[in-house]
Amino acid sequence: MKPDFQPYLDQIGFWFLTSGVHIVLIIALTLFLLKIATAATARMRGILIRKDADFEYEKRAGTLAGVVHWVLRVVILTVAIFMLLGEFGLKLGPVLAAAGVVGLAVGFGAQNLVQDFIGGFFLLLEDQIRVGDVVQIGDKSGLVEKITLRLVILRDTAGSVHFIRNGRIDVVTNMTKDYSHYVFTIGVAYRENVDEVIRVLKEIDEEMRRDANYKNDILAPLDVLGLDSFGESTVNIKARTKTKPIQQWRIGREFNRRIKLKFDELNIDLPVPQRTIFFGKDKAGKSPALNIEMDQRTDARK
Repeated sequence: MKPDFQPYLDQIGFWFLTSGVHIVLIIALTLFLLKIATAATARMRGILIRKDADFEYEKRAGTLAGVVHWVLRVVILTVAIFMLLGEFGLKLGPVLAAAGVVGLAVGFGAQNLVQDFIGGFFLLLEDQIRVGDVVQIGDKSGLVEKITLRLVILRDTAGSVHFIRNGRIDVVTNMTKDYSHYVFTIGVAYRENVDEVIRVLKEIDEEMRRDANYKNDILAPLDVLGLDSFGESTVNIKARTKTKPIQQWRIGREFNRRIKLKFDELNIDLPVPQRTIFFGKDKAGKSPALNIEMDQRTDARK
């Protein structure tokens, strides 16, 4: 006697015509809503960025749009998963009740996660950092590539990526918020005229502010703070230049290059180690003799 599979086939067909269609519709609707969320956050970013908005405002708008997009994706996918579970015959009432109990139990052990979300919320609310900023968090520094309510992701100059929990962030040093400074400490030999060196530095700054490659990134004339300190073989002059965010290192390197070329042209000595040797005297007031021996060797190949 052959087994009769017809009842099973009828059940499978009925399931595909009811729950199967629902599952396909849920998946299609989920994909559609995800695309809508992406378009909506892009539109929100476009609305937030005005025509006269500066670069800093654009970074903040992009960061907020990214976080909103992440939250919408999480909400849409969570709802879709619960709807799919219902179509597979799983009753949502007990699942939600169990999830509440489990969530309560996990909540006691997930204090770090709650701390991360609260820290991330205040990072965004207070506009401490944005995507595109260069920051230092603890002993890690780099370019902010992504911010979520749980993590800040940095990439340093070596290409290494650092994932930092928001709940672990105590101090944030933002090196590119609104504007930046590049600080110079220029050491010259003691015999040089300090006022003359300062004049040369200002001339270099004026040349750079006239240069089409740099003038748009320099926001103010060079601020010479003055003679800062005396070293063993140098006098140190401190100055700083104000630039657009993230441009301070490019401007600083070019300024250093021009300082070297200009000092060479004007014979301004950069410092070299200097030592004064004092020979002690004996009780009779005599100093020991200084013997200097010069060894002149002839090249054997000649």
